[in-house]
Parts: sequence; C-alpha cells; structure tokens
Amino acid sequence: MRYIQKASEPVSFTKWKLQKTENSQPKWKNLRKKTIVKDALLKEQGYICCYCESQVSKENSHLEHLQPKSKYPDLLFEYGNLLASCQGESEDHLPKPSHCGHHKDDWYDKHLLVSPFDPTCTNFFRFTEAGEILPTHDLSKATAASTTIEKLGLNIDKLRRLRESAIEGVLDDEFDELTETEKRKLIQYFDLPDENGQYQEFCSALIYLLKQNLPA
Repeated sequence: MRYIQKASEPVSFTKWKLQKTENSQPKWKNLRKKTIVKDALLKEQGYICCYCESQVSKENSHLEHLQPKSKYPDLLFEYGNLLASCQGESEDHLPKPSHCGHHKDDWYDKHLLVSPFDPTCTNFFRFTEAGEILPTHDLSKATAASTTIEKLGLNIDKLRRLRESAIEGVLDDEFDELTETEKRKLIQYFDLPDENGQYQEFCSALIYLLKQNLPA
C-alpha cells in the first residue's frame, strides 16, 4: 500500500454535486458514468490500485469509498473518501471478487484499517521474496496490518504470485552485480512515477526488498 496524497476535486465534479432542481439531484448511479472523477483518482494514485498496487485503468477499476457508502451516506460524494480500486476478480472468474475494494465490501474500522491516506501506511507492512505481504514487526502496528491484509485479501495466491513475478524481475543475478550507489538509484526509480505518471506495479514491495538488500 502506497500513500496517496489527495488533490483538489475536479471543478466539474464540484459543479455536478451542486446541481439540484425540483425533479433532479446528484445520484451515485449517475456519478459512476462520469469519467472525470475516476480519471482524477487514477492520476493521483499513479495508475495503481489504492490497496494492492496492481496496475489499473478506467476499464479495470471501480470507484471505492474508504468509508463505505452503506454506513457513511453523508460521505457518498466526498472526494476525500474516494479511491480507485482494482476489480479484484478471482483467477477462475467466479462472480465474487477476492481482493481489494470489493472484498472489503462495507467493512470499516478506523483503528484497524490501514488507510492509503496515512503518510506512514507503507510502514505497516513487510514483504518476502516469495511475494508475501506480512505485518511489520512493530507491535504497535501489527494488529492493524494483519487485519487489513485479511479484510482486503492482500495475501491471496493470485496477488502473491504477481508480486513474486515482479520481484524476480528485479532481484535477479544482474542486481547482485550492481554497486550500492546503483541499487540506491534503483530504489529512487521505483519511488517515482514514470513520464506518464505511472508507478511500477507493486512498487512498495520492490522498494522494501531492495532496501533489505543494501549493506547494513
């Protein structure tokens, strides 16, 4: 999970929310058809899922409420509560999604959900070269981390294998031959979006493991 710094909501979204006539007012089903909001969310997230960090686009993502709309209807159109989550489909294409926003459903606990709006969210997790995401060793963060992993399905086999593949592509034989300076530059590379504003998939896992491979 990578920290998402929220930007101002699109002006057209603000105007749309203000529209109200005797026979019409903003409705969620109508917002879902508007691409301007999703475009803005994808851009500020660097085109990776707000939870698992897989690559997302308008076609394979959905609008996600951090605080679910079923329990917090007053936040239905609050831009600061909106994210872009991957669809989280299971590999065998069963109807029920198996990770991220759809798996989270209407669960929310401000004490147990690690929020991507928290600047320290990355510090709650660690990763293995086998692609696992695990709670940090910091006991003050471990309970929230383990609960978040479970509630978002972040450690299912599908995601573990995808992370493992990304990790293998970086921590290969050539990596061992890099100098410490070159390794640090690689960390900086994954910590920034490319020229198109796109972050590398699973960049937090890559950065974590690259740092683990630096000299003590």
